[in-house]
Amino acid sequence: MQRIDMERLPIHVAVIMDGNGRWAKKHALSRLTGHKKGADAVRRVVETAREMGIRYLTLYSFSIENWSRPKREINALMRLLESYLKSEIDGLNENGIRLETIGNTNNLPDRVRKVLMETIQSTSRNSAMVLTLALSYGGRDEILETVKKAAGRCLSGHLKPDDITKEIIADCLYTSGMPDPDLLIRTSGEYRISNFLLWQLAYTELYFTDTLWPDFSREAFIEAILDYQKRERRFGLTSDQLARK
Repeated sequence: MQRIDMERLPIHVAVIMDGNGRWAKKHALSRLTGHKKGADAVRRVVETAREMGIRYLTLYSFSIENWSRPKREINALMRLLESYLKSEIDGLNENGIRLETIGNTNNLPDRVRKVLMETIQSTSRNSAMVLTLALSYGGRDEILETVKKAAGRCLSGHLKPDDITKEIIADCLYTSGMPDPDLLIRTSGEYRISNFLLWQLAYTELYFTDTLWPDFSREAFIEAILDYQKRERRFGLTSDQLARK
């Protein structure tokens, strides 16, 4: 932690947590065990990000596409999510962490959605860090819903099509009011963003690691932050232009 420049921290870190199944296979264990170990990694990363002073942490927890997995695995994942929320609510409040969610949570089982909403409500006054779980989430679905919302404003007469701006689109996204991610971390050696935050990742720094998610440690997260701090974020400008700003 001493090596990190606290003046150059990313404000928002997003994570594609990948590799639970491969970790389980590698260790000749069940996929459920892999997901449970993955939940331990979530706890480590949340604690490390909070200690470091990261203001926003967004975790790709369950995608729209994940509903196509075997029903037995889906049920196990939902039970694990419910258990995680119940076990972490006190820690979230003690550490000033507010829980948010993005995605179509109406697809979640009633009991899971109830616990999720209770946790969101319980932590709603916390302000040290925002932890967002992307649940039943898909980037294209988010953009589709955004287009519908903007079109609705046009039909109601509150907005003209020619007046639609990037700012209005951002305001219609699930992540309205949240800064775009500065850093995206993806584990397990895959090099794609898998339908995650398609609009928001336009200028995000991407960090890929071969580490499987259950093995992603505090030190691994720190290494990702250190790598980010070596980069020059130009947003389309030249280095000379940045130096003059």
